[in-house]
Amino acid sequence: MEKNVLWTPWVDPGLEHLRMARISKGINADGMIVGIKDNVPFRAHYKVRGDSAWRLQQVEIYLLDDSSEDIKMHADGRGHWTDDSGAPLPFLDGCVDMDISATPFTNTLAIQRLGLKPGETAALPVVYVAVPEMEIKLARQRYTCLERSVGGGLYKYEDEGLFSGFTADLRVDADGLVIDYPGLFRRVWSG
Repeated sequence: MEKNVLWTPWVDPGLEHLRMARISKGINADGMIVGIKDNVPFRAHYKVRGDSAWRLQQVEIYLLDDSSEDIKMHADGRGHWTDDSGAPLPFLDGCVDMDISATPFTNTLAIQRLGLKPGETAALPVVYVAVPEMEIKLARQRYTCLERSVGGGLYKYEDEGLFSGFTADLRVDADGLVIDYPGLFRRVWSG
């Protein structure tokens, strides 16, 4: 199964094209982002590979400019991360999920992996990657399932650290892909 989605930011000009494929061993996703941060345009590309339980295995993030900045990381799905050379990244121990700031796709990973039922909540540490800054930080986030049906659901997202006090109700489709992320992203096309 392959799904294509286009998102745009609520405020600044920009566009993301996500292509996600579910394969027998898990998921492969890649996104192309054109955006503006602090009045400066940027282009970024990311690739994400995860297992059938939506646990990350590999993440690559590239800025498409003259800089050589890129991030390549591997995960074991149990909270341990290494860089592309295999060196451990112990400051990320305990993180199973990742949040790439420039895309709503990474919310899908946590929503699908957690499989929350209405009324259930989960707090989790995540690897936060600021794009286009290409900075990696540790963050704490909480997801609460408000509604869930065959056609999708509604999840309350709360940041419990980096942007303390930030909350949003995320409307998602049956694949857990964001339809509306108030104030940040909205879907403009899917196929």
